[in-house]
Amino acid sequence: MSSTPGKTRSGAITDGPSRAPARAMLKAVGFDDAALRRPIIGVANTWIEIGPCNYHLRQLAEHIKEGVRAAGGTPMEFNTVSISDGITMGSEGMRASLVSREVIADSIELVARGNLFDGLVVLVGCDKTIPGGVMALARLDIPGLVLYGGSIAPGQFDEHDVTIQDVFEAVGTHAAGKMTDTQLATLEANACPGAGACGGQFTANTMSTVCELIGISPMGYNAVPALDKHKEQVARDAGRLVMELARADRRPRQVMTREALENGIASVATTGGSTNAVLPLLAIAREAGVALSIEDFDRVSSQTPLLADLKPSGRFVATDLYRAGGSRLLAGRLLEAGVLHPEPITVTGKTIGDEASSAEETPGQEVVRPVDDPITPTGGLIVLKGNLAPEGCVVKVAGGYGTRRHRGPARVFDSEEAAFAAVEQGTLQPGDVVVIRYEGPRGGPGMREMLAVTAAIVGAGMGDSVALLTDGRFSGATRGLMAGHVAPEAAEGGPIAAVRDGDIVVFDLEARELRVELDDAEIAARLRNWQAPAPRYTTGVMAKYSRLVTSAAQGAVTVA
Repeated sequence: MSSTPGKTRSGAITDGPSRAPARAMLKAVGFDDAALRRPIIGVANTWIEIGPCNYHLRQLAEHIKEGVRAAGGTPMEFNTVSISDGITMGSEGMRASLVSREVIADSIELVARGNLFDGLVVLVGCDKTIPGGVMALARLDIPGLVLYGGSIAPGQFDEHDVTIQDVFEAVGTHAAGKMTDTQLATLEANACPGAGACGGQFTANTMSTVCELIGISPMGYNAVPALDKHKEQVARDAGRLVMELARADRRPRQVMTREALENGIASVATTGGSTNAVLPLLAIAREAGVALSIEDFDRVSSQTPLLADLKPSGRFVATDLYRAGGSRLLAGRLLEAGVLHPEPITVTGKTIGDEASSAEETPGQEVVRPVDDPITPTGGLIVLKGNLAPEGCVVKVAGGYGTRRHRGPARVFDSEEAAFAAVEQGTLQPGDVVVIRYEGPRGGPGMREMLAVTAAIVGAGMGDSVALLTDGRFSGATRGLMAGHVAPEAAEGGPIAAVRDGDIVVFDLEARELRVELDDAEIAARLRNWQAPAPRYTTGVMAKYSRLVTSAAQGAVTVA
């Protein structure tokens, strides 16, 4: 082991006469003897040129590396993949999104193991890069942290703030003849004004908040918007901090305890965050060796008040939350409400309770409500079970749907495209329950998000009268009575595969039940005659993923 503090692993590659060939190759790209004597810090960058979420990360990584060098380390940057959910939404390409989470985790793990880094900073942006990075840190359990590139600024349309959610919903409004071609084009041109991840409390910002509340991101760092003048300093500070972690040998699994993960769930519940948080938190828990189940989300959410008035169901965007007091203010509110576990340590060395106690609230802010005046007394997520979802499904109730119970006839579609066509053609009726199946982790494969469909339903004016259930996923921008992650999925012979047009489906949120009005014998009889569809992919990464992926109720992780 090297005598240099913090250089606990990389010496096996850089130290001693036998490592001369390795040093020779490293010197070829600019690392000198002094650099190789220092701790080696990996900088895992999820930069891509495709879309705004990760576009600025190449520049941000330079500031992280400056911070590492200033603190006595040697940074080595490498890249991994990213799929933009917003760009691929509603297309065949969206099947790659959830698959990319596993590829991101695998690739970061491989590069870090192969190069024996002493520490790791993971720079993330779009939805799946965040959990993929956290999963890799949990697997590796080497000193490290996650830094989120930050939220995009809101766009402007008709003198009010807009996000990508408004564009998706405008597609339905336009299809219904309620928006002109010119209006849609103007909204499209102005909704995304620059770099940064989608602006509401959609999946990326939900998971950014989760990372700060579970302590794997330094409190307050992620919330700084993408193009804010302070983001570069935050990146330099992250580089310095990873050196402290390396010297103290403080590791991710010391941070990501069960209590910390429950704090993450509470942050989703209090912000009306994305249902997509369920899958990554289950997956992160698995990688960290922590017992966590889908039922824990309902339990924590039922104890957590909904306090943040954030899009897609509220008025404000992520940049507004930052100006109001950020994640530290949310943590302070959760501490006051008695929901936050204060003991877990964070990557800063402080406990999350210490961070919460130092919250500062901007006078007059309206984004985060007081504990004694919540938007609703319980949080934004609930888990339903029943004869349609024996392993459970997830509903976001922060979306403002007007009833806690919906009973209506099923309109069954075996793909997202078929359902979207029905919305465009205006064939849905008030009271209908849209069933979209064969879009689960295995059957999709890849569990596509359904924002194109759900937003079109809302945009067509049926958000309060049509319910939807699917074995696929929803975007964080989805609102309305929508049940996702229905498990077991249709491709596995789950009960959703037995539903037919006209069957009566009941959502009962108070009873936490999703059921079809059929007896067990009829469901079993239908499933005996059911045949699994042929797989969409028979070779390559998609086929491999389909063979290895587990149920959504287990986080849709891949297992050997």
